[in-house]
Amino acid sequence: MKANVHPTYYPDAKIICACGNEMTVGSTVKEIRVELCANCHPFYTGKKVLIDTEGRVEKFKKKTEIKDSKKSVLGKKAKTEKRAKAKAEKRAAKQPEMLIEE
Repeated sequence: MKANVHPTYYPDAKIICACGNEMTVGSTVKEIRVELCANCHPFYTGKKVLIDTEGRVEKFKKKTEIKDSKKSVLGKKAKTEKRAKAKAEKRAAKQPEMLIEE
């Protein structure tokens, strides 16, 4: 094995979470800072905490509200009538006019 090729290994490296939790592990970095750990992660705790910095959740909620409001305005009857009307117009456009000679 070549000498001085491998990084320095720290058997007592600390991982520090934003929630204040500290863990000791072995790593090539002396100190690691993280935002989420097993103590504060929503998947492991069962709490739904949304970390939303760009407003994506609100944007999604607005989209779903708009879709729901459109669905309630246009009922099933209105939709089927609209489709039937569009089909009839297409058929009328496709059929050539017949000339009746007397």
